[in-house]
Amino acid sequence: MFDAHALRAQFPLLMRAPGLIYLDNAATTQKPLAVLDAERHFYETANANVHRGSHRLAVAATDAFEGARASVARFINAASSDEIVFTRGTTEAINLVAQSWGEANLRAGDEIILTTLEHHANIVPWQMLAARCGAIIRPVHLLRDGSLDMDHFHALLSDKTKLLGLTHISNAIGSELPVADLIAAAHRFSAKVLIDGAQAVAHKTIDVQALDADFYVFSSHKVYGPTGIGALWARAEILAAMPPWQGGGEMIERVSFETTSYAPAPARFEAGTPAIAQTVGFAAALDWLQAQDRPAIARHEEALRQQLEQGLGQIDGLRVIGTAAHKGPVVSIAFSEAHPYDVAQFLDAREIAVRVGNHCAQPLLSSMGLQGTLRASFAAYNTADDVTALLTGLSETLAILA
Repeated sequence: MFDAHALRAQFPLLMRAPGLIYLDNAATTQKPLAVLDAERHFYETANANVHRGSHRLAVAATDAFEGARASVARFINAASSDEIVFTRGTTEAINLVAQSWGEANLRAGDEIILTTLEHHANIVPWQMLAARCGAIIRPVHLLRDGSLDMDHFHALLSDKTKLLGLTHISNAIGSELPVADLIAAAHRFSAKVLIDGAQAVAHKTIDVQALDADFYVFSSHKVYGPTGIGALWARAEILAAMPPWQGGGEMIERVSFETTSYAPAPARFEAGTPAIAQTVGFAAALDWLQAQDRPAIARHEEALRQQLEQGLGQIDGLRVIGTAAHKGPVVSIAFSEAHPYDVAQFLDAREIAVRVGNHCAQPLLSSMGLQGTLRASFAAYNTADDVTALLTGLSETLAILA
């Protein structure tokens, strides 16, 4: 049996607030001691800039930084660590692809297919690109349960399709997409595929080579690591053909006032001093998670989601939004009378932390006739007692607000 209580002891914030029921993990996860120690150890023993010095601290910092790149590559089974570009997170990674690969490859009349499930981060950069180059965005509709309308998806695919952008797991309602099938279908039309894996990497084993995607992006802070750091994975041949994104130090090979030549990937896309300590913490988080029993964690998180959804079915005045057959550990709730913000405030008074709002997925909620929901999302350290407390809090809160 997986022991979430024992795992919880590795998270200092949770131990210092024993009454806290933290159910906002889709927004950001708490950090285990292994991550905090890794960042502190770097600052105490190897703090220097990377790639630019020959003294021993610079060498140690560079080794730690590039070792972190190798850890990320192993975590998602990339063919080479050179396929890993460090970014500030998922959002910056998508913007990088849109502004580098997109600017170089998309023209007026080309089509970009996105799903209605997408986070704004996988919509707005493509809209900005489309406005500049004349490309057309085609959104894929959903079925009533929040799963993808596969008939509509296949109807949208054509020789005009140049990019398919899709979330692996919806941050708003938890729907998990059949990404391997979608990738294969898009590739039959020679379209490139970008997967937003921000909500998947903490819960699923990711193998980018088996998925056969072209780009996979995710953030550290949603997988038990620091904020301000994330990764873009792309096929080596695609990165090699992509033009630089930002200019400055680190991404150059040689500079003169007449011309500049650029470093090969991944350095070409990492201008300036990187978030070195955060990158070390990122790798520590992935290594920590890999050391856990990941299949047991996945079963545990799924059991928590089912426990919550079954319990919600016994409470009047609310409904679960998103009932697809395949879901991540995310439950989104709408209320027939109460406002989700009011409910969340009552829950906060009970030390239950949930998320309310549109979850940066306004097109999705609008398609469902909603302005916002209350969202509970699980991580490895959550327990059945957390679910029970949330159900009790919701029931009593709705009785008060009735």
